[in-house]
Amino acid sequence: MKRIIISGCNGRMGNQISEGIKARSDCITVAGVDVNGSAKKEYPVFSRPSEINCEADVLIDFSNPSLLSPLLEFGLARKMPLVICTTGYSEEQTAQIRKASERIPVFYSGNMSLGVNLVIELAKKAAAVLGDQFDIEIIEKHHNQKLDAPSGTALMIADAISEIRDGKTNYVYDRHSQRKKREKSEIGIHSIRGGSIVGEHEVLFAGPGEVISISHSAQSKEIFATGSINAALFLAGKPAGLYRMADLISKEE
Repeated sequence: MKRIIISGCNGRMGNQISEGIKARSDCITVAGVDVNGSAKKEYPVFSRPSEINCEADVLIDFSNPSLLSPLLEFGLARKMPLVICTTGYSEEQTAQIRKASERIPVFYSGNMSLGVNLVIELAKKAAAVLGDQFDIEIIEKHHNQKLDAPSGTALMIADAISEIRDGKTNYVYDRHSQRKKREKSEIGIHSIRGGSIVGEHEVLFAGPGEVISISHSAQSKEIFATGSINAALFLAGKPAGLYRMADLISKEE
């Protein structure tokens, strides 16, 4: 049985992960980390990673970008595998994650849904087949409490597509500030925030006389909790390195 620490355990996703682990027989939550350490749980909750005084096999983080440095310090000091699910990191923070993965196993993904990651693979295939004859636009929708925009998932999709395109790709977030024709190198990324939308992502391929759409709609945050737990069980015992959902998907095949 794998022992898991949940960072951000008192948040919405942290509670979902707690419930998900509780329903399984192959893992157990042994501790939590949250700035609001007073909330009662079945396990001890610490206000910062450095205070954790119990042993564990892996840590799942669904918290806030500001907690990254102490989490990485904790992981490196304890040789603890980290599943990082938080979004909104800067380029500098992403570089810190990559550097830490040289010494410990780190699973890093902007979206823990199996379905979303299959959409990413389909989008890459479509981009490869359609080439520069089709313009690409990404539309993402989330609830009105989400802090970062565009979503980490939208950027994951854009990055995956840009990896297989010839030449440089430019991300365009704000078309109303520009008065010029669309360039072939562009990927438009658009964010919508409202209500209680869990998460919706659509990739549009607009070509001469036809439009192809690949989309995913999350109905519940449970899918992200399940994905993070599966990632934690996958990561425990792995050698140092940076792991992605593609690694977990290939394991399932």
